[in-house]
Amino acid sequence: MTKAILLLEDGTVFHGKSAGKTGTTTGEICFNTGMTGYQEIFTDPSYTGQVLVATNVHIGNYGIKDDEVESEKIKIAGFICRNFSIPYSRLNAQRSIQDYFEAENLVAICDLDTRAIVQHIRERGAMNCLISSETDDIAELKKRLASTPSMAGLELSSHVTTKTPYFIGNPEAQLKIAVMDFGVKKNILRNFDQRNCYLQVFPAKTSFEEVMAWNPNGFFLSNGPGDPSSMEYAVLTAKKMLETGKPLFGICLGQQLLALAAGLPTYKLHHGHRGINHPVKNLRTGKGEITSQNHGFGVLEQAVYDSPSIVEATHLNLNDQTIEGIRLKNYPAFSVQYHPEASPGPHDARYLFDEFVQMIG
Repeated sequence: MTKAILLLEDGTVFHGKSAGKTGTTTGEICFNTGMTGYQEIFTDPSYTGQVLVATNVHIGNYGIKDDEVESEKIKIAGFICRNFSIPYSRLNAQRSIQDYFEAENLVAICDLDTRAIVQHIRERGAMNCLISSETDDIAELKKRLASTPSMAGLELSSHVTTKTPYFIGNPEAQLKIAVMDFGVKKNILRNFDQRNCYLQVFPAKTSFEEVMAWNPNGFFLSNGPGDPSSMEYAVLTAKKMLETGKPLFGICLGQQLLALAAGLPTYKLHHGHRGINHPVKNLRTGKGEITSQNHGFGVLEQAVYDSPSIVEATHLNLNDQTIEGIRLKNYPAFSVQYHPEASPGPHDARYLFDEFVQMIG
């Protein structure tokens, strides 16, 4: 393992060892607190354009299975960890994390104090970073990092969406749901399929008229990467969907787009929420949920509380009081900021899929 460098936008430098492919990569640095599910995290389209820090000490120790993915390929732009474990323990794993990263051309760095990196991000906020195992010329690396665009204002969903529409489920099913693919995770589609829904998954920029030609019973706005305020095309489509009076459900980016369609602003979080152990309170039932999260933007809290005739907050993050769920007053539409389809877990919020199916019925 050769030497590698992690350079942050504020000039901070960390020295470690290379992992994965030898090379240089850039993106917005973020961290995930999950102790399991690293492969699902790597392949989540919502991570497009981001360099991921794993707070769990050991990554790779249970190997790679080709079916434990949320999309067809790795979506993170780079990876940072403490212990990069090439030997793995699971007998049914098909390859090591090193083989996986090399096949997917992913640049990574290990043997770093990830506790210090996470503390730095929590104090200074999300920022761009660069990993290089090619050169230690800091001046040159700073030039390359300076050309990396900010996540604020960046539209990425059109880069990860399906190129053509496709179908999931039983064509004879009674419920037809139009899924807008802004970076949809496979397990979301599995959850609808398990509830006997027939899905047509549409590219992100599909026109409302084309979606309606299929005559769906309801609409779903998926998760995805980038800044929702840059997605005017999706907000316009969501507005038209609301006007039909048919039920609508959104997850993560889908919540942000629903809020924008209702006239509520979004904003960039200081360092985002990413992990599988975030506590959320359901304000309608009073119950707590342990949730999986991955987002760097949110719905402006005060705007929700200032609009009681338009929207109600249904879920609240117990760590920082941010809005984790909304329900519109004048339309059959609701959304959550977290991921009820979480794989490998937790499964506390799977009931939301049932609520949406019941709303359509």
